[in-house]
Amino acid sequence: DAVKIEGVDIKTVDSISEGMKHADIVSCATLSPTPLIYGKDLKPGQHLDMIGAYKPDMREMDDEVLEKANVYVDNMEGATKETGDLAIPIANGTFRVEQIKADLFELAKGEKILNRNPDDITCFKSVGHALEDLAAATLAFEKTEQSKTLNTLNH
Repeated sequence: DAVKIEGVDIKTVDSISEGMKHADIVSCATLSPTPLIYGKDLKPGQHLDMIGAYKPDMREMDDEVLEKANVYVDNMEGATKETGDLAIPIANGTFRVEQIKADLFELAKGEKILNRNPDDITCFKSVGHALEDLAAATLAFEKTEQSKTLNTLNH
């Protein structure tokens, strides 16, 4: 049976390549040692959220994705060394660290601004930096505290 989420149109496809033709946002969280997402399949305006392939010998996307997309990372040092999606193309010379537009620190501090045109292809590559864990934990804590406050007020 197909997954059903109210307000979301979900369709199954026979191949990733076929699905790429229709997707506006692509999230990939795998342990794949070889690329699953290919630059030849990208379309204008797509956003890729590449959060798997967190080891230097893993890849979720090919070099052509990096050529076509504006690349953003969670942490510059970790993303350029820990994930094969970036470390392999950097080592073989098909991608340069300088091509990365920004990391989360630069964006959060306002040092760099993400100006996205409608036809831009953007790619966020994460290796699971602790900053993301901290943000999630902070949000969970704040929600818990709000809930406690509401329960106290209601009793």
